[in-house]
Amino acid sequence: MLNIFTLANGRLFQEEIESLEELSKFQPIWVDLEAPTVEEKRWVKQYYGLSIPEDAMDEDIEESARFYEEDNGELHIRSDFLIADDEAPRAVRVAFILNQHNTGLRSRGVLFSIHDEDVPVFRLLRMRARRAPGLIEDAKEVLLKLFDADAEYSADTLENIYDELEEASKLVLSGDVTDSLAGEVLGAIARQEDLNGRIRRNVMDTRRAVSFMMRSKMLNAEQFEEARQILRDIESLDNHTAFLFDKINFLMDATVGFININQNKIIKIFSVASVALLPPTLIASVYGMNFKMMPELDWAMGYPYAIALMVASALVPMWYFRRRGWLK
Repeated sequence: MLNIFTLANGRLFQEEIESLEELSKFQPIWVDLEAPTVEEKRWVKQYYGLSIPEDAMDEDIEESARFYEEDNGELHIRSDFLIADDEAPRAVRVAFILNQHNTGLRSRGVLFSIHDEDVPVFRLLRMRARRAPGLIEDAKEVLLKLFDADAEYSADTLENIYDELEEASKLVLSGDVTDSLAGEVLGAIARQEDLNGRIRRNVMDTRRAVSFMMRSKMLNAEQFEEARQILRDIESLDNHTAFLFDKINFLMDATVGFININQNKIIKIFSVASVALLPPTLIASVYGMNFKMMPELDWAMGYPYAIALMVASALVPMWYFRRRGWLK
């Protein structure tokens, strides 16, 4: 899918392109390619003179090759954007190419973005740019606003993690934690821990991209200050992710502790039963020894006496354990 974005009266407008001829009708500041076809890549190369690298969206690209500037002035940035899906949270690699010196392009430059699937941050920026006149002025502003929206999206996701962990805390700290409930809580905590780790990686990647833009000296004074503000927001997110890791570890330890308590209760039952049944076992063993004449033949009350003695020897330890409170 090939979408272009133009500025009109300070607002960002989106147009979906379905042919090469349509490209000549617009002067965009942002060209977005979502899962582009070979034909769409050919249109971009033919009209804009831009060749999209084959490894633009590769996951195994070297870290040192994710941020660089070509001799012709093209700025290449490969950054990951978070998709906080409840079932399968993941990061989507997006390749940005900022072209400011191509023939036939506007002086504002054109930002090209290539990715395999739709990104929530992109939708958020499109919605804001349509509603807020003057939010975006050029292609560099688009890139900065995307990273700003990415930091805000990560912050919103962290708030959701807070809410999920709060629900888990209520279940764990209620005191009545069964093994089945503990399993559900551990599953929920593990999901939030995974998402929190992805957020931390995502903000680290965003910090690197914004820092690269600042070092490249491509930003004016106002944009440079905006980039510094994005970095400050990201730094505050780092503190939140660190706190959430500590909270997750606490809930994990508390849940595992309740599981151990439940297991200890079971072991205690077996321990009490084994101690209580030890005297009857001893009496039965003594009674069953090889006498010269079996007691039940010499004494009619032999069996009843032995059984009563065994029951009494079992009840006395149970009474003692109950008095000490070990059966609670």
